[in-house]
Amino acid sequence: MTERQIELHDNYMRVLEKIENAKAKRTVNKDREVKLLAATKTVDAADITFLVENYGLDLCGENHAQEFNAKYEAVTAAGARMDFIGHLQTNKVKYIAGRAGLIHSVDSVRLAQEIDKKCTALGVRQGILVEVNIGMEESKTGIAPAEFERFMEEISGFPSLEVRGMMTMAPKCTGNEEFRKYFRESCRIFLDFFGKTTHNIGEHVLSMGMSDSYECAIEEGSTMVRVGSAIFGSRKYN
Repeated sequence: MTERQIELHDNYMRVLEKIENAKAKRTVNKDREVKLLAATKTVDAADITFLVENYGLDLCGENHAQEFNAKYEAVTAAGARMDFIGHLQTNKVKYIAGRAGLIHSVDSVRLAQEIDKKCTALGVRQGILVEVNIGMEESKTGIAPAEFERFMEEISGFPSLEVRGMMTMAPKCTGNEEFRKYFRESCRIFLDFFGKTTHNIGEHVLSMGMSDSYECAIEEGSTMVRVGSAIFGSRKYN
């Protein structure tokens, strides 16, 4: 293996080990599996497919439509699912709808309507997560926590959407205890809503926790973590 491949292998295995250790400390969702999503923004397709083909990575996520489409064929051909995890503009829906396994960032009725429209035309159903702005930050997208149930009611009638759960991104925090405050509240919202509803879609997804916080997110109930730099190293921006 090259030095880069050794680095990827070691990082990936370290993350998997930390996920298992965090699962053992969970206080909620104890019986739930935790899915690792590799956040692949700015990562070369060759690095992604190396982990897919050799070490079982089976879920990746992209933040931008252009990068999603540039890597989609190579990554899916290698055997991984690709989700869309970034802010999605309505004029970019046509590039993502019907291709992404899940769209994690549905945060407006207008966006939900556009996804539904495109998927209805394609004759497919699209799995989505509703994004909640748990820190109520003006700089971030997402539904306000107090508006979550009302928003779910508003989008419930779209026939080509399948609401699979919820996604959140914690604000910048100084340490795990501060992260935990936001993750506990996110999990409470998730369980209050999806624990009272039944759907024929299997278990719902609570996507929260990134490279700086995925361990405590799992301990507080996350069922999917979005980890990028802990696997691939620092982002490489042009």
